[in-house]
Amino acid sequence: MDSRLDLASSDATLRQAVNSFAKPSVRISLFQLLTSIGPFLASCTAMYLVYPISPLLTLALSIPTGALLVRVFIVQHDCGHGSFFASRAVNQAVGRLCSLITLTPFANWGRQHAAHHANWNNLDRQSAGSDIYSACLTVREYLALTPWRRFLYRLPRHPLIANILLPPLVFMLLYRVPFDTPRAWVRERWSVHLTNLALAALFGFLVVLLGWREVVLVHIPVMVVSSILGVWLFSLQHRFETSHWAGKSEWSFVEAALEGSSYFHLPPLLQWLTGNIGFHHVHHLNPRIPNYNLPPAHEAVSALRSVPTLRLRAGLGATRLTLWDEEHSRLVRFSDVE
Repeated sequence: MDSRLDLASSDATLRQAVNSFAKPSVRISLFQLLTSIGPFLASCTAMYLVYPISPLLTLALSIPTGALLVRVFIVQHDCGHGSFFASRAVNQAVGRLCSLITLTPFANWGRQHAAHHANWNNLDRQSAGSDIYSACLTVREYLALTPWRRFLYRLPRHPLIANILLPPLVFMLLYRVPFDTPRAWVRERWSVHLTNLALAALFGFLVVLLGWREVVLVHIPVMVVSSILGVWLFSLQHRFETSHWAGKSEWSFVEAALEGSSYFHLPPLLQWLTGNIGFHHVHHLNPRIPNYNLPPAHEAVSALRSVPTLRLRAGLGATRLTLWDEEHSRLVRFSDVE
């Protein structure tokens, strides 16, 4: 009993230390908003300008532009957590603005994402529906399936499908309908429809002003690049070589944050482009910490610096980790069990 009390006390102390960083700065947030949306719009403009000269160069520019869009999404993500500004109304206004750039309904995605934060890396969380990136079966559960159901489980989780084909379809098509939104979520369902109306008006205006070929060649490749990068990052945040998963009876909030959420160490430019989301262990301890305060929290709290570090090379191979091996307490590949 005493050991459990000591553990609870240390967890509370850790969360209290981290909570001190959950203080948004208006000055920093406004500067980050400017340096996120500004470069993205400038890069889109450059794509339009070079289109008459070389459509191939326009396609090539979709790579850096798509990477910049990931940074805009992080701003929307923070607004959804209520962490980017102290004001709820300002967070909602900025989040909705970003949603017209990311094509992601702000209220609907935000509530779905909040459910993820309530119960991640939980092996009993198999009601995750369409979320194939932060839920998984155990080896025992997988082997108990019929061959046909195993195939259906494996197919969407093949690295090429899960990380290349599905992400653009999710952001450009599935987010246009409330496909997995409960009917009781009236506000969130309206978020989808109103976002669609705003996007139709926005892109309709661009088509009239610039031409449909130009709009298609600029914005579709950008969304393809951005969604692939973004989903790859999301999948790595909880599925990596040393990640820990547990059943509901053994699941612990702090343990899941420190051992089930990655510290993805990236080069400075990539860390900037991804809005510090690699400090995911800090983010899960307190989602109200704005992204620019995640690195200072990591450096200031010693317990956060002791978590395993995921580096870029290991991250490239982690996409194949899809099953939890209960016997050895680790994530494994399909090829490891068949």
